Amino acid sequence: MATKKAAKKSVKKAAKKVVAKKAAKKSARKYSPSAGKNVEREMRAMKEGKLKSGSGRKVTDPKQAIAIGLSEARKAGAKVPKKKA
Repeated sequence: MATKKAAKKSVKKAAKKVVAKKAAKKSARKYSPSAGKNVEREMRAMKEGKLKSGSGRKVTDPKQAIAIGLSEARKAGAKVPKKKA
């Protein structure tokens, strides 16, 4: 009988570890909701043909529109990860 109890305890401990690992994997948001709104606004401007880059040329690449939106969000103080070097 002692072996069955020990087996049950070890199963419970293993289950607790799995739950703890799943909880540890959850992380906070990388980008704030306001940063997403900035990116959304810039993407719409790009699709309408109104978005311009720093040099004054029209932006046609979605990646560039996203970069502009994130840059503006950083300037506004929104939660956005640092730029990659």
